[in-house]
Amino acid sequence: MLTRRHFAGLLAGAAMLPAAAGAAARRTLDAGVEMPKTGERAWKTEVPVLRIGLLGGENESDRLGRFGAYQKLIEETFKVPVRLFPASDYAGVLQAFSARQIEMSSLGASGYAGAWLDTNGGIEPIVVPEESDGSISYISVMVVRADSGITSIEQMRGKSLAWADPNSTSGYLIPRFALRQAGIDPETGKYFSRTGFAGGHEQGVVAVLQKQYDGAVTWASGQGDEAQGFSRGNLHAMVEKEMLKMSDLRIIWRSAPIPNGPTAVRTELPAAFKEDMKLFHLALPKAHPDIYREIERGGGTGYREAKHEDFQLIVDLRKAEASERRRRS
Repeated sequence: MLTRRHFAGLLAGAAMLPAAAGAAARRTLDAGVEMPKTGERAWKTEVPVLRIGLLGGENESDRLGRFGAYQKLIEETFKVPVRLFPASDYAGVLQAFSARQIEMSSLGASGYAGAWLDTNGGIEPIVVPEESDGSISYISVMVVRADSGITSIEQMRGKSLAWADPNSTSGYLIPRFALRQAGIDPETGKYFSRTGFAGGHEQGVVAVLQKQYDGAVTWASGQGDEAQGFSRGNLHAMVEKEMLKMSDLRIIWRSAPIPNGPTAVRTELPAAFKEDMKLFHLALPKAHPDIYREIERGGGTGYREAKHEDFQLIVDLRKAEASERRRRS
């Protein structure tokens, strides 16, 4: 079982700056990081089509639009067809990894942990995004309508709360854990009048704006201009798409730092393929900053190499959540 001490360790690890995270990890900011040379690869015999999963939480046309130039750049660089698979929810990408229907996807930390558990270690992280200060963490926030009169978690007693997705780190796993640690039972009827899954981060915020829920949890970098939805995240993307004015919302709770989720690939794939994907992503923010900002919903300092150990405590947290569900059932 995870204790406050374990959770504090997770958060401290999430907030580590590059020097503390290990000198061996390559970063976008390193000198000499360049795009891989263009040309067909030997690994194409094992990966004749590169299939990339896209998490839910945003309407499908917007996701495909954001990733279109990314898809084309990978095709041009490695001379391999690329197919995008937008899932209706997070579980769709996790299931696609389990069924070997995709080779790569960007995941939240909880989604990575779930897919790693479901595949018995069959996926591995290659890179993780860095924020504007070089950290590899972000935050979960709880938002309400600015005109709701709600200014604190205490005032959410008896109100309704929308989760983003059961496999979301910031939209489910971490806020539930944090609420329990604060002595609040997040189950429907225990503190909140009702809770439910909105179908994604964007949908949860829309549900609050439309008064379908009193509050929702979503993700943000926690850095930059709050009036613009911070530097990166769901709120930032919704502001840029003119779906949201931050003046219409009030943030009533912020989590401690959460580890950013990685881009992950299937473990069984060729080492040369994994290395090419690492180098491609490490070089992308400098070589093609517009593409980088589109797929990351804002910007930071780029990427850093990642390893499974970076997410072990999130794996432990997923196990603890599953154990708690079994206990309640």
